[in-house]
Amino acid sequence: MAIEGDAFHRYDRVKMKEVMAREAQNDNLHFSHFGPQANLLDELEAEFKRYGETGYCRTRTYVHDQAEAESTGVPAGTFTDWIEPDDETDVLFYEGLHGAVVTDDVNVAQYPDLKIGVVPVINLEWTQKIHRDRDVRGYSTEAVMDTMLRRMPDYVHYICPQFSQTDINFQRVPMVDTSNPFVARWIPTPDESMVVIRFRDPHGIDFPYLVSMIHDSFMSRANSIVIPGGKLDIAMQLILTPMILKLTRLGRRD
Repeated sequence: MAIEGDAFHRYDRVKMKEVMAREAQNDNLHFSHFGPQANLLDELEAEFKRYGETGYCRTRTYVHDQAEAESTGVPAGTFTDWIEPDDETDVLFYEGLHGAVVTDDVNVAQYPDLKIGVVPVINLEWTQKIHRDRDVRGYSTEAVMDTMLRRMPDYVHYICPQFSQTDINFQRVPMVDTSNPFVARWIPTPDESMVVIRFRDPHGIDFPYLVSMIHDSFMSRANSIVIPGGKLDIAMQLILTPMILKLTRLGRRD
Protein backbone atom coordinates (compact mmCIF):
# COMPACT_ATOMS: atom_id res chain seq x y z
CA MET A 1 0.00 0.00 0.00
CA ALA A 2 1.07 3.63 -0.45
CA ILE A 3 1.05 6.67 1.80
CA GLU A 4 1.65 10.19 0.56
CA GLY A 5 3.51 12.54 2.86
CA ASP A 6 0.84 15.23 2.59
CA ALA A 7 -1.53 12.92 4.48
CA PHE A 8 0.35 13.71 7.68
CA HIS A 9 0.27 17.49 7.38
CA ARG A 10 -1.44 18.91 10.45
CA TYR A 11 -3.38 21.60 8.59
CA ASP A 12 -5.33 21.83 5.36
CA ARG A 13 -4.66 24.66 2.91
CA VAL A 14 -6.91 27.28 4.49
CA LYS A 15 -5.92 26.47 8.06
CA MET A 16 -2.22 26.50 7.15
CA LYS A 17 -2.53 30.05 5.80
CA GLU A 18 -4.29 31.12 9.01
CA VAL A 19 -1.64 29.54 11.21
CA MET A 20 1.18 31.05 9.14
CA ALA A 21 -0.38 34.51 9.49
CA ARG A 22 -0.78 34.06 13.24
CA GLU A 23 2.81 32.86 13.61
CA ALA A 24 4.05 35.84 11.60
CA GLN A 25 2.19 38.19 13.95
CA ASN A 26 4.07 36.51 16.80
CA ASP A 27 7.40 37.21 15.04
CA ASN A 28 7.82 33.62 13.86
CA LEU A 29 8.62 34.30 10.22
CA HIS A 30 9.87 30.77 9.52
CA PHE A 31 6.83 28.60 10.19
CA SER A 32 6.53 26.07 7.35
CA HIS A 33 5.24 22.63 6.47
CA PHE A 34 8.86 21.42 6.52
CA GLY A 35 8.91 21.68 10.32
CA PRO A 36 7.41 19.46 13.05
CA GLN A 37 4.80 21.97 14.20
CA ALA A 38 2.95 21.69 10.89
CA ASN A 39 3.02 17.89 10.71
CA LEU A 40 1.68 14.87 12.58
CA LEU A 41 5.11 13.31 12.99
CA ASP A 42 4.16 11.38 16.11
CA GLU A 43 1.26 9.80 14.22
CA LEU A 44 3.46 9.04 11.21
CA GLU A 45 5.94 7.29 13.51
CA ALA A 46 3.12 5.31 15.14
CA GLU A 47 1.73 4.18 11.78
CA PHE A 48 5.16 3.05 10.57
CA LYS A 49 5.62 1.08 13.79
CA ARG A 50 2.15 -0.48 13.52
CA TYR A 51 2.71 -1.48 9.91
CA GLY A 52 5.94 -3.22 10.80
CA GLU A 53 4.16 -5.17 13.51
CA THR A 54 0.85 -5.97 11.81
CA GLY A 55 0.98 -5.19 8.06
CA TYR A 56 -1.76 -2.60 8.53
CA CYS A 57 -1.80 1.19 8.85
CA ARG A 58 -4.28 3.97 8.24
CA THR A 59 -3.99 6.55 5.49
CA ARG A 60 -5.80 9.46 3.89
CA THR A 61 -5.34 11.66 0.83
CA TYR A 62 -4.65 15.36 0.54
CA VAL A 63 -6.72 16.72 -2.33
CA HIS A 64 -4.42 18.96 -4.35
CA ASP A 65 -6.62 20.25 -7.18
CA GLN A 66 -10.06 20.26 -8.76
CA ALA A 67 -9.46 17.05 -10.70
CA GLU A 68 -8.70 15.19 -7.46
CA ALA A 69 -11.66 16.90 -5.81
CA GLU A 70 -13.99 15.52 -8.45
CA SER A 71 -12.62 12.00 -8.06
CA THR A 72 -12.72 11.99 -4.25
CA GLY A 73 -15.78 14.12 -3.59
CA VAL A 74 -13.76 16.28 -1.20
CA PRO A 75 -12.94 19.98 -1.77
CA ALA A 76 -9.47 20.83 -3.07
CA GLY A 77 -7.09 21.87 -0.31
CA THR A 78 -8.59 19.51 2.26
CA PHE A 79 -8.15 15.90 3.36
CA THR A 80 -10.22 12.80 2.82
CA ASP A 81 -11.24 10.85 5.90
CA TRP A 82 -8.77 8.42 7.43
CA ILE A 83 -9.30 4.87 6.22
CA GLU A 84 -8.11 1.48 7.41
CA PRO A 85 -7.25 -1.08 4.69
CA ASP A 86 -9.24 -4.28 4.58
CA ASP A 87 -6.36 -6.54 3.57
CA GLU A 88 -2.85 -7.02 4.89
CA THR A 89 -0.18 -5.92 2.41
CA ASP A 90 3.45 -6.91 1.84
CA VAL A 91 5.05 -3.51 1.30
CA LEU A 92 4.33 0.01 2.50
CA PHE A 93 5.51 2.75 0.15
CA TYR A 94 5.77 6.23 1.68
CA GLU A 95 6.51 9.24 -0.52
CA GLY A 96 6.96 12.47 1.35
CA LEU A 97 9.20 14.86 3.23
CA HIS A 98 9.56 13.17 6.61
CA GLY A 99 10.11 9.45 6.07
CA ALA A 100 13.54 9.52 7.75
CA VAL A 101 13.11 12.40 10.19
CA VAL A 102 14.62 12.29 13.67
CA THR A 103 13.85 14.94 16.28
CA ASP A 104 13.98 15.15 20.07
CA ASP A 105 10.43 13.77 20.12
CA VAL A 106 10.20 11.24 17.27
CA ASN A 107 12.41 8.83 15.38
CA VAL A 108 10.60 7.92 12.18
CA ALA A 109 13.85 6.76 10.55
CA GLN A 110 14.13 3.69 12.79
CA TYR A 111 11.16 1.90 11.17
CA PRO A 112 11.54 1.83 7.33
CA ASP A 113 13.58 -1.10 6.02
CA LEU A 114 14.77 0.83 2.96
CA LYS A 115 15.11 4.60 2.99
CA ILE A 116 15.66 6.32 -0.38
CA GLY A 117 16.48 9.98 -0.88
CA VAL A 118 15.76 11.71 -4.17
CA VAL A 119 16.88 15.32 -4.33
CA PRO A 120 18.44 17.78 -6.80
CA VAL A 121 21.30 20.05 -5.76
CA ILE A 122 19.98 23.20 -4.13
CA ASN A 123 20.16 25.61 -7.10
CA LEU A 124 18.40 23.10 -9.33
CA GLU A 125 15.77 22.56 -6.66
CA TRP A 126 15.19 26.29 -6.48
CA THR A 127 15.02 26.60 -10.27
CA GLN A 128 12.38 23.86 -10.40
CA LYS A 129 10.32 25.47 -7.64
CA ILE A 130 10.47 28.94 -9.17
CA HIS A 131 9.29 27.67 -12.55
CA ARG A 132 6.53 25.51 -11.03
CA ASP A 133 5.20 28.22 -8.71
CA ARG A 134 5.30 30.93 -11.37
CA ASP A 135 4.04 28.96 -14.36
CA VAL A 136 1.55 26.63 -12.68
CA ARG A 137 0.48 28.47 -9.54
CA GLY A 138 0.81 32.04 -10.79
CA TYR A 139 3.13 33.32 -8.04
CA SER A 140 5.62 36.13 -8.61
CA THR A 141 9.35 35.50 -8.34
CA GLU A 142 9.40 37.68 -5.21
CA ALA A 143 6.67 35.59 -3.58
CA VAL A 144 8.57 32.39 -4.31
CA MET A 145 11.73 33.88 -2.83
CA ASP A 146 9.83 34.81 0.33
CA THR A 147 8.59 31.22 0.61
CA MET A 148 12.13 29.86 0.23
CA LEU A 149 13.47 32.17 2.93
CA ARG A 150 10.63 31.30 5.28
CA ARG A 151 11.25 27.57 4.86
CA MET A 152 15.04 27.70 5.07
CA PRO A 153 15.51 27.08 8.83
CA ASP A 154 13.16 24.07 8.77
CA TYR A 155 14.81 22.83 5.57
CA VAL A 156 18.23 22.96 7.21
CA HIS A 157 17.14 21.38 10.50
CA TYR A 158 14.54 18.80 9.43
CA ILE A 159 14.94 18.01 5.70
CA CYS A 160 18.70 17.96 5.03
CA PRO A 161 19.59 15.71 8.01
CA GLN A 162 17.34 12.97 6.65
CA PHE A 163 19.72 12.42 3.73
CA SER A 164 22.27 11.16 6.24
CA GLN A 165 19.72 8.59 7.44
CA THR A 166 18.89 7.22 3.99
CA ASP A 167 20.25 3.95 2.63
CA ILE A 168 20.52 5.27 -0.95
CA ASN A 169 20.53 8.83 -2.26
CA PHE A 170 19.85 9.86 -5.85
CA GLN A 171 21.09 13.42 -6.31
CA ARG A 172 20.60 15.18 -9.63
CA VAL A 173 23.34 17.61 -10.65
CA PRO A 174 22.90 19.95 -13.65
CA MET A 175 25.67 20.15 -16.23
CA VAL A 176 24.61 23.65 -17.26
CA ASP A 177 24.92 26.95 -15.41
CA THR A 178 22.35 27.38 -12.62
CA SER A 179 24.35 29.96 -10.67
CA ASN A 180 21.38 32.30 -10.40
CA PRO A 181 18.21 30.19 -10.25
CA PHE A 182 16.02 33.27 -9.99
CA VAL A 183 16.70 34.30 -13.60
CA ALA A 184 17.05 30.84 -15.17
CA ARG A 185 14.83 30.63 -18.25
CA TRP A 186 14.61 26.85 -18.39
CA ILE A 187 14.84 23.89 -16.05
CA PRO A 188 17.83 21.71 -17.01
CA THR A 189 16.67 18.53 -18.70
CA PRO A 190 17.74 15.01 -17.63
CA ASP A 191 20.11 14.93 -20.62
CA GLU A 192 21.73 18.10 -19.25
CA SER A 193 22.25 16.46 -15.86
CA MET A 194 24.16 13.74 -14.06
CA VAL A 195 22.88 11.77 -11.07
CA VAL A 196 25.09 10.85 -8.12
CA ILE A 197 23.93 7.64 -6.43
CA ARG A 198 25.34 7.19 -2.94
CA PHE A 199 25.02 3.98 -0.91
CA ARG A 200 25.35 4.30 2.85
CA ASP A 201 26.60 0.71 3.03
CA PRO A 202 28.24 -0.33 -0.26
CA HIS A 203 28.80 -3.95 0.84
CA GLY A 204 26.98 -6.30 -1.50
CA ILE A 205 26.46 -3.67 -4.21
CA ASP A 206 27.76 -5.02 -7.54
CA PHE A 207 29.29 -1.82 -8.86
CA PRO A 208 31.03 -3.45 -11.87
CA TYR A 209 27.64 -4.82 -12.97
CA LEU A 210 25.95 -1.43 -12.62
CA VAL A 211 28.72 0.37 -14.52
CA SER A 212 28.54 -2.23 -17.30
CA MET A 213 24.74 -1.95 -17.54
CA ILE A 214 24.50 1.85 -17.42
CA HIS A 215 26.33 3.44 -20.36
CA ASP A 216 28.70 6.32 -19.50
CA SER A 217 28.47 5.69 -15.76
CA PHE A 218 31.46 5.63 -13.43
CA MET A 219 32.37 5.35 -9.77
CA SER A 220 33.35 8.61 -8.08
CA ARG A 221 33.91 7.14 -4.62
CA ALA A 222 33.93 3.68 -3.09
CA ASN A 223 30.24 4.08 -2.21
CA SER A 224 29.05 6.23 -5.14
CA ILE A 225 28.28 5.83 -8.82
CA VAL A 226 27.59 8.68 -11.26
CA ILE A 227 25.19 8.14 -14.15
CA PRO A 228 23.77 10.27 -16.99
CA GLY A 229 20.51 11.93 -15.94
CA GLY A 230 18.55 10.19 -18.66
CA LYS A 231 19.51 6.79 -17.20
CA LEU A 232 17.85 7.38 -13.82
CA ASP A 233 14.86 5.12 -14.46
CA ILE A 234 16.93 2.12 -15.50
CA ALA A 235 19.33 2.69 -12.61
CA MET A 236 16.46 2.66 -10.14
CA GLN A 237 15.12 -0.53 -11.67
CA LEU A 238 18.50 -2.26 -11.52
CA ILE A 239 19.21 -1.16 -7.96
CA LEU A 240 15.84 -1.15 -6.23
CA THR A 241 13.96 -4.08 -7.80
CA PRO A 242 16.06 -6.82 -6.17
CA MET A 243 16.02 -4.96 -2.85
CA ILE A 244 12.23 -4.66 -2.82
CA LEU A 245 11.76 -8.28 -3.85
CA LYS A 246 14.06 -9.33 -1.01
CA LEU A 247 12.07 -7.28 1.50
CA THR A 248 8.83 -8.82 0.22
CA ARG A 249 10.18 -12.36 0.60
CA LEU A 250 11.47 -11.67 4.10
CA GLY A 251 8.17 -10.11 5.11
CA ARG A 252 6.16 -13.09 3.89
CA ARG A 253 8.54 -15.48 5.68
CA ASP A 254 7.97 -13.64 8.97
